[in-house]
Amino acid sequence: MSQFSSRQRNALAIILASYLLILLDTSIVITGLPEIQASLGFSQVGLSWVQNAYTLAFGSLLLLGARAGDLFGRKNVFMWAIACFALASFVIGLTQSTSLMIAARAAQGASAAVLAPATLSLLSTYFSEGEERVRALSLYGATAGIGATLGLVLGGMFAGWLSWRVGFFVNIPVCVVLFFAARFLLEESEPESGKLDVMGAIYSTFGMACLIYGIIEGGELGWQQTIPWGFLGVALLSLMIFVANEARHQAPLMPLRLFSDFERTSAYLARMTFVGAMVSFFFFSTQFMQHVLNYSPVEAGLGFVPMTAFTFISAMWVPKVTRIIGNKWVVMGAFALLILGLWLLSHLNTGAEYFADLLLPMMIIGLGNGAALGPLTVSGVKGVAAKDAGAASGVVNTAHQLGGTIGLSVLVVIFASAKDPSLDPTSAWAGQISVGYLGCVVMLVVGLLILLASALNSNMRQRKMASV
Repeated sequence: MSQFSSRQRNALAIILASYLLILLDTSIVITGLPEIQASLGFSQVGLSWVQNAYTLAFGSLLLLGARAGDLFGRKNVFMWAIACFALASFVIGLTQSTSLMIAARAAQGASAAVLAPATLSLLSTYFSEGEERVRALSLYGATAGIGATLGLVLGGMFAGWLSWRVGFFVNIPVCVVLFFAARFLLEESEPESGKLDVMGAIYSTFGMACLIYGIIEGGELGWQQTIPWGFLGVALLSLMIFVANEARHQAPLMPLRLFSDFERTSAYLARMTFVGAMVSFFFFSTQFMQHVLNYSPVEAGLGFVPMTAFTFISAMWVPKVTRIIGNKWVVMGAFALLILGLWLLSHLNTGAEYFADLLLPMMIIGLGNGAALGPLTVSGVKGVAAKDAGAASGVVNTAHQLGGTIGLSVLVVIFASAKDPSLDPTSAWAGQISVGYLGCVVMLVVGLLILLASALNSNMRQRKMASV
């Protein structure tokens, strides 16, 4: 970070710490769910809403949360979001009630829906487009890789050795530090003139809520039921009305001009396939290490450490490699590495050993993971006017959230349908997980084809401009 000014270093430290806070909180909960169920007496269905309430609030409010920073000032909105996140964490840490737990998790998700795009829009504000922003986003990408794995390890440690409540209480001092750091070190952005797109906010929030709820219910009830499809139909209608509203509104929640650039739109779609595959990778790998290799939650978390290390190494090399071959080739190379690593994992069986069979794929996936997120984010906010930075950050985060939710839901259905009742439980798990990994491969191949189409379109456009 020595190449940045002191102003930029202060801002980047706050941005990365805030992003890490969100990532840690999400993954810490996963490993703490069994202890939360035992402590509060959740039913199996009720327990799923500890995560679903967060996901629903987070995904449905992202676009509104992103635009709030543009309209009311990014520093101001960031501070409010941090304060609300801390309060929700405090309530969760103390609660003895299942209903209050779910409500507070929803409040956490709503706070994160404002905080996540605020961090990315602040990064776009402090770092100009080009190499400077690429360097900052490489650190942002490295934080993403580290946060997901560190959360799994810490969650297992807190739940197994201390209490699941510790994982929420530790948020509070971190939030206090971030609040005052933002208060004294960040500069306020110039609020955009215009009124909040109220109808757009209603349609988008309702539509996204129905979409995510429909996906969640489809995964839990099964896609043969009518309830998930009913919610998805309502979501489609609401989001169509939302798009029509955005086309007419003078200060839209999601300016449709963000999708006028093919490279940006391709980055959003490719990001969805990337996140869908990576969230599923963490899910299937955790299942494999715990159910097939018989690892404890802490051991399973530690199994991701090599991947995390290579994610960090790769992310640090992204700026240098980007200067040599360009952003689009870096991200396509990253997808190729991810496809290779997940294809290798798809050959795992009950005789697998970590060092012989998992270590190399984990390292390859780490290289691809570290090289993908930063360049995808660069493409997602490339060429965006300052007044639309918040909205663009919201679209990036919405693509991120939807990719993970949809991708995992689809692959879990495929995973469940691949069960062979003639096999013993361990062999059946291994076979299902292998099919799940192949699903990740297919998802990434689709993403790579989207990126290739974007690259070819860019080359054709450059040739036309050169010939004029």
